[in-house]
Amino acid sequence: MGLMDEPLATEPYKGVRDFYPADWAKLQWIFTRLRETLALWGYEEYNASPLERAELYEAKTSEEIVNEQTYTFVDRGERRVTLRPEMTPTLARMVAAKRRELALPLRWFSLPNVFRYERPQRGRLREHYQLNVDLVGLPEGEADLETVQLAHALMQAFGADDASFVIKINSRPLLNAACRAAGLEDDKIQDYLRFLDRNEKISREEFLTATGTLSSQDPLSIIDTPDDHRDVATEKAKVLEHVARLKTAGVTNAVFAPHVTRGFDYYTGMVFEVFDTDPSNARSLFGGGRFDGLVALFGGEPVPAIGFGMGDVTLMDFLEAHGLVPDHVASTTQLYLGTPAPEDIPAAEAFAATLRKEGLRVFVNLTERALGDQIKDALKRSIHLFAAYGKDEVASGSLRVKVLATSTESTVTTAELIRLVRAER
Repeated sequence: MGLMDEPLATEPYKGVRDFYPADWAKLQWIFTRLRETLALWGYEEYNASPLERAELYEAKTSEEIVNEQTYTFVDRGERRVTLRPEMTPTLARMVAAKRRELALPLRWFSLPNVFRYERPQRGRLREHYQLNVDLVGLPEGEADLETVQLAHALMQAFGADDASFVIKINSRPLLNAACRAAGLEDDKIQDYLRFLDRNEKISREEFLTATGTLSSQDPLSIIDTPDDHRDVATEKAKVLEHVARLKTAGVTNAVFAPHVTRGFDYYTGMVFEVFDTDPSNARSLFGGGRFDGLVALFGGEPVPAIGFGMGDVTLMDFLEAHGLVPDHVASTTQLYLGTPAPEDIPAAEAFAATLRKEGLRVFVNLTERALGDQIKDALKRSIHLFAAYGKDEVASGSLRVKVLATSTESTVTTAELIRLVRAER
């Protein structure tokens, strides 16, 4: 049987998505709100290729991602290449490459697509878009607080109130101090933190069994009552102060959560995760933390940094669970220019060219459909304004514009039409 004897499958690769225009418009609606909010906080957008050298992730990314979830291959030049599973190592590489030229602190963000070979399920796909927000060049303290405040502001930008999500704050130094107080050595500390990061994916019994082989005392119990361990008490006090200051700054849903650890090995300070409070979507939405040592992997002195990543899939799940997604997103096209008869098309095209020179986004009907069907077509395309343009409009120099959402009509000149369309933006 020849290769072309059967038609090719129309389904995409498992775990990824096709974005038809309506789907892509909804995603762009999300991206626009993210970009607008980040611009208010002084953040600049950057980007990079999804292809990176494999060793970039083997240095500090979690073992689970490197060993089980990366798309890694050998290219024709015998180089091991990975499709990026996350953006933070790329950020660190870029900063390290031009650290002498960059004016610190940096406030950068990106909206890349990232790739992980995971079992597709609710909230997890093999490819998704992820907002990455990073503040590079400032030590712990005010930068940590501002980063959490920004995460809070991004949620509010979509209409989320504080009752709909909770921001759980913790500290890697606190966890490390508690583990050392429990008698764990460095390699065992990493093992414990990996189990702790998975605590919501396994039963309490499984967690206790796994961690019980590492130490006779649970580090979390030491955090609960750290009176006999000065280092633990000191680090816990820092976290509690962060939470108190965040509440004073208006982040009323910030709480201390000693079990939050984050899965990446590069975190060095405060870590946090944002959780949905809706029982139908009770899961982590996104999170981040401080990673002061990552840039130094490329040589030179350490550069302090803090940031977070927010995936589009979990964000959309949250917005849908809380009724914060519009039923449909309006088309970017502003005006549907209908034609009463096929012979009117050239005149309509010429008129559309005039409007486009004014910056208007115009769709011209090129079919033989009746005007009623053209209006239905405009509605299907979510175009807000409709106007017919034929010989009568050419002769009079005016035309009737219909607002499809309200069915209201008005007769306008070309100049008035331009002002009307601009006002509808």
